[in-house]
Amino acid sequence: MKREWEDFRIAGAFLTVFPVARGLSMEPRRLAGSMAFFPAIGLAMGLALVVINWALGHFLPRPVLDCLLVLVLIAATGALHLDGIADLIDGLAGGKDREGTLRIMKDSRVGAMGVVGLVMVLLLKYLCLFNTPLELKSAALIFMPTAGRWIQVVLASYCRYVRAEGGTGGAFVDHVAEREVLLATGTLLAAALVLFRLEGVFLVFLLGLAAMVLMRYFNARLGGVTGDVLGAATEVVEVLSLLLVLGMFASA
Repeated sequence: MKREWEDFRIAGAFLTVFPVARGLSMEPRRLAGSMAFFPAIGLAMGLALVVINWALGHFLPRPVLDCLLVLVLIAATGALHLDGIADLIDGLAGGKDREGTLRIMKDSRVGAMGVVGLVMVLLLKYLCLFNTPLELKSAALIFMPTAGRWIQVVLASYCRYVRAEGGTGGAFVDHVAEREVLLATGTLLAAALVLFRLEGVFLVFLLGLAAMVLMRYFNARLGGVTGDVLGAATEVVEVLSLLLVLGMFASA
């Protein structure tokens, strides 16, 4: 249990701005091992959002509160994944080939397409939350960040790292193993069952299909993934999970 607790802390330190892994080794294999607990960190984030929603729900209008919830998630992650989606969109929009795309993605400057993509992701996330019925809102707030961090484990496991010069993402992608995928997927499935009962299994199945599409696309377009791709995938799946909750449950 000591190793699992340390892996959980390492995952928390990497995915959030909170210094919860002081004194722990951050060598590549430990970083990769911590991916087993990425969805668990997302689950903890979701529970925190539920508490904030409950605490402020009696004092703030819902549009303001939902905007604040999105802002809290951004602040807790240090906008790590939003940076990834902006870089990825810039690269895909401006790169004519794999090398050009990767070169643009590495540029710290954000272009017009990246800004537009960033705004649309945040707007979609906010509108999905705002239109989620109150009886589903807590479940959506918990499931969204859990699914968003699960996709990182899947892509890291089944895609190769494409930057020859290395990078932070390479430490995860090069060493992630079957254990991490099984534990991460088990966490997501358990959360879905608790939150949505048997319908949650179908929800996870749809996310699995989406993961296959993303894997095939990134392998075909880039030859694999980078740290930016993993972060961008988190934002995409967070939005997709909210859309699926709306489509499957809100209209029922």
